[in-house]
Amino acid sequence: MKNDLKSKKSNFFFDKLSLVLNEKKYWEFIRDLRNSPAVKKGFISQEYIPADQHENYMRSYGKKYYICLFENFPIGYVGTINNDIRVAVLPEYQGRGVGEFMINNVMSLHPSSFAKVKIKNEASIRLFEKCGFKKQYYILEKEKASS
Repeated sequence: MKNDLKSKKSNFFFDKLSLVLNEKKYWEFIRDLRNSPAVKKGFISQEYIPADQHENYMRSYGKKYYICLFENFPIGYVGTINNDIRVAVLPEYQGRGVGEFMINNVMSLHPSSFAKVKIKNEASIRLFEKCGFKKQYYILEKEKASS
């Protein structure tokens, strides 16, 4: 998949982006990025993902993920599980349109997808709104009692 944003943002950086189907060689990249404190804080689940748990997850869902490459170097991932989008970008590439590139591409493949985003994750809310998403629902959960 070559980048759809070329018409909007044609420059050296975007010309070097590509989105490829996830392969086993990228599994550890996904786990490392997902476990990164700077990235993990944006996800609903905050638990550390151990290697064995991640491998089992990838065996089941790995083909539902895509890797964003910049000059053949992985810089992010996007996937859809039950139409729910999962997206993450290396911190040093955030704010450069990589998330928008990945979401727009995955939406062309999975147009029924949606995003669940934490209320306090303002960066992700802005990203999805920039890609044309609108807030539709709120999920309210009772706070867990402290142990």
